[in-house]
Formats: sequence, structure tokens, C-alpha cells
Amino acid sequence: MALHLTNGQTEEMIRHARREYPDEACGLLAGKACPEQGRRDGRVEKVYPMTNAEHSPVTYRLDPEEQYHAFMEIEEEGRELLAIYHSHSHSPAYPSATDLELAFYPDSLYIIISLADRARPTIRAFRIVEGVIEEERVEITLFEEA
Repeated sequence: MALHLTNGQTEEMIRHARREYPDEACGLLAGKACPEQGRRDGRVEKVYPMTNAEHSPVTYRLDPEEQYHAFMEIEEEGRELLAIYHSHSHSPAYPSATDLELAFYPDSLYIIISLADRARPTIRAFRIVEGVIEEERVEITLFEEA
């Protein structure tokens, strides 16, 4: 699977991560699955920056009320939850032991934005199923689609 994001969506997630620093930022990515050559690719249509209810630099938890409203909107608009994103303030863009324990959505990707080098954030995507980590592609388009 490849996750397709626009440059604007990517920048929105990075701004969110920088704004919440040193705490972890978190949010949702919703859109449409696009079958491509027998694989399920996803094109992001909306970014949902959320409040980290933990207010912590080492873990995150989506604010339950915000998460509920986002899930309702995603369903009402006929979109799918494509990914859950969060930032790592001081560590690489790779799932931590806590991330593995909290990976409750096997059909969604987990996007990690590392701010270990704040001037050059790193973004990586992973599928996590039953503790098994598999890296996926993130494709960023440099233009906004109409």
C-alpha cells in the first residue's frame, strides 16, 4: 500500500508536530482507498489534527471526544480511516514498544513524524498487525489537486 498525501497535507502534519513540541502530536488521516494493480492504495482527503490527551513527550492518546466526532464525520462523508499519525519529539520515525501495544487499527497505517532533527522532519508509514511492523510507502505530491 502507498499513502498519497499532498504537500499541503504533509506540511499541516509537520506544523502540528512542531506546534505541540516537545509533546507528541497526534491525529487522523481520512480519504479514499484506491485499488491499484491489485493493491489497496489510499489518497488522503482530510487531515484531522487532534489533541494529545496525555500531553506527553513520550506517548499519545487521541482526545476521545475529538476522535468520536472525527469518526462520525469520516463515516458521514463516505471516507475511510487511512492512517493515524503522531510525532516523536526526540527519537527516530519508527514504532516504539508503546506504539506497538497501542496499534488497535490493523487496517490503518501508522504515520510517525520524527522531530529529532527539527529542521528536517522525517515521515515514515507503517502497518502494524499483531506486533509485526511492515514499512509502507508515503508519496507526497508537490501540488494541490483540484
